[in-house]
Amino acid sequence: MITVHHLENSRSQRIVWLLQELGVDYEIKHYKRDAHTSLAPPELLDIHPLGKSPVITHGDVTVAESGAIVEYLLAEFDDGRLLPAEGTPQRRAFTYWLHYSEGTFMPLMIISLILGRIETAPMPFFIRPVAKGIAGKVRDGYLTANVERNLQFMEATLNESDWFCGDEFTAADIQMSFPLEAAAVRTDLESSYPRLADCLARMHARPAYQAALEMGGPYRLMGND
Repeated sequence: MITVHHLENSRSQRIVWLLQELGVDYEIKHYKRDAHTSLAPPELLDIHPLGKSPVITHGDVTVAESGAIVEYLLAEFDDGRLLPAEGTPQRRAFTYWLHYSEGTFMPLMIISLILGRIETAPMPFFIRPVAKGIAGKVRDGYLTANVERNLQFMEATLNESDWFCGDEFTAADIQMSFPLEAAAVRTDLESSYPRLADCLARMHARPAYQAALEMGGPYRLMGND
């Protein structure tokens, strides 16, 4: 039996969704974030030395990191529906988007979250202009242009196909859901990136996604506040 060590409002929601798509039996162990810091609880340290989520256990095997978990579950349980065949353009695209999600785009979303926290954090009045000034320079000099470039790249990809690896839904689309949800918190996708907005809506409409929400519980990404 697979156990998903599921931290609320986190990337582990994707793993629950993937298991629903695969039709695999699993159980969920729920973990709550600290109410003040939003960090994972120390109990996760008993599962993995970094105390992070997602992480799964399968017998005596423990797997952490979203991409590694996706690859493990596909190797164990996929029947060819969610992983394109070796040697095809779709498989090369799958590998790219699986790693692009966390390797390229999500760091930008994390920087955005951190800057938002800096800009709104309680601090002495004479420090606030300095903090906001530094955050603003990072946004203007690095973050905004890079986020826009990546969103334009993803939008252009979906102008060519229904999903990120072609016209068939794959586990790479599941992996890409979290970045799209993070972007939707910070950007009006409907007006600026309609193909991304449509893709996200189609993800959310999948029965397995809806079933994962029922299993995993309420799911809300953190914004900039």
